[in-house]
Amino acid sequence: MTPAALIAACVPATFNGLSLFGAEFLSVDTKLVTNYSAYGVDVARFTQPTIVIQNATFCNVTLSYTHPGQDDEIFVETWLPIENPTWNDRLQAVGGGGWQAGRFLLSWETMKGALGDGYVTSTTDGGLGSAVTPDEWALTSPGNVNWYKLNNFASVSLNDQAIITKDLIKRFYGKGPDYSYWNGCSQGGRQGLMLAQRYPDAYDGISAGAPILYSTLTGTGLFWPQQVMNMLQTYPYGCEMDAITAAAVKECDGLDGITDGIITDPDACLASFDLFKLVRTPVPNCPQAGNRTVEISLAAVAVVNATWHGMVKPNGGAPVWYGPGPGSLISAEGDGMLVLTGTAATNCSSGTCASNPNPLTTGWIEKFGALGDPSFDLGSMSYTDFDDMVYYGRQIYRSALDTDEPDLSRFRDAGGKIISFHGLWDPYIPPSATLHYLRTVRATTTNTPSFFRHYEVPGLGHCAGHASGQPTSLFAQLRAWVEKGEAPGASPVNVTAPVDGTVRQRVLCPWPGVARFEEGCGKEGEQGCWSCAEGGGEE
Repeated sequence: MTPAALIAACVPATFNGLSLFGAEFLSVDTKLVTNYSAYGVDVARFTQPTIVIQNATFCNVTLSYTHPGQDDEIFVETWLPIENPTWNDRLQAVGGGGWQAGRFLLSWETMKGALGDGYVTSTTDGGLGSAVTPDEWALTSPGNVNWYKLNNFASVSLNDQAIITKDLIKRFYGKGPDYSYWNGCSQGGRQGLMLAQRYPDAYDGISAGAPILYSTLTGTGLFWPQQVMNMLQTYPYGCEMDAITAAAVKECDGLDGITDGIITDPDACLASFDLFKLVRTPVPNCPQAGNRTVEISLAAVAVVNATWHGMVKPNGGAPVWYGPGPGSLISAEGDGMLVLTGTAATNCSSGTCASNPNPLTTGWIEKFGALGDPSFDLGSMSYTDFDDMVYYGRQIYRSALDTDEPDLSRFRDAGGKIISFHGLWDPYIPPSATLHYLRTVRATTTNTPSFFRHYEVPGLGHCAGHASGQPTSLFAQLRAWVEKGEAPGASPVNVTAPVDGTVRQRVLCPWPGVARFEEGCGKEGEQGCWSCAEGGGEE
């Protein structure tokens, strides 16, 4: 169809007769957007480079629907390119972040880049509207979970979005997409892998970054450092924990043979670095202490050690779940793409430091773990109380929310491909958790590397930020894998070395491969001097 014909088709009547089994459409609104210019920035595109959109014309179709009897209303927003650029015959749906399923600032930023590359792009709010936390929707009343809302958020709305968007595309352009892709990080990464697990025909290619796969364990794991401090009744200064992190980076930096201020093997660092030797080390100019000099306390070391190693059970300390690796800024605020409180953050603004938990974990524990009980006190849980919450929370919510099904044979057989990535300095979602999932998939689903490859990104925070740039070639590699059968190998990345601020070119490698610098090749910052070698992980 010509641009003029598509402009004329950007009216609600074009989409009359939409149908979705089990749903009833409530409204269809269309808006012709012209002379649209914007930046599609790499940090919001995760695996794609920054682009400039100039004078684009597209049709914005926003519709709402309900599942009769469930008292819900879900919105799906779709941008259909017309000119500058024209449609590239493909769909790129985008995910959400935090407790938001989509259709919020981050989703729209991701959609800008997709539109600029010629994709139809869509997002869903999962029926949650503009709610940032689950406070507004988690319960029908104190003690009673809103299971319809939770299931919409976890999975149902994601498949609805795929079906609806493909139908819109066919009605608008007269044909469906040749290929369909999913792009998301954090919650969006979880959504992508949930689609592969439960709806294997929804998308041909899935790009999933820092996925919150084991939500029930992540929800309590994010609170673990706060629980440790509550049990110790001691809340260290953030500068103490930052100093411990800096010492770990300094000592573990050279484990990869390169001195650049980046830890590339957090597990090796965790095994070799003795952080208890830092007790009583002076920390000058501590901002939380009025810029005076303080000493690293035993409590600070204990909290950081517990955070890095992750949750353990009482009475024996058997491991329960992973923690973030050394290098991640666990006490900081605003690390990475999402502005969040660090997992081990404290609030010292009153002159006395106190607990400062991450809002993602308080939403999980107070609304779901404690069932919205107004008498529940987050700060008074005993070790046994906390352990019980971890156990029962997993028993109650795992089937709805956790995205941990290792049998991906249906997705494999449908011809789907997955590329996932995770920053090794992610302070919120443990990189080891994603690797744990990949190992379970490999143990369950044959020929996993033929459709699922994972990249660890040294120096990258949560989806973005820290020393590493975005892995901006991965989406193009996913597309070449889906459309041409070209399996992805090494992928370029730019790294800003903290030790001197220089930008260096390196490569990322599909796990279990690791990037190795070829001695005598040239400068460390030259991409051609890096290659992928076998790593320590099992195939």
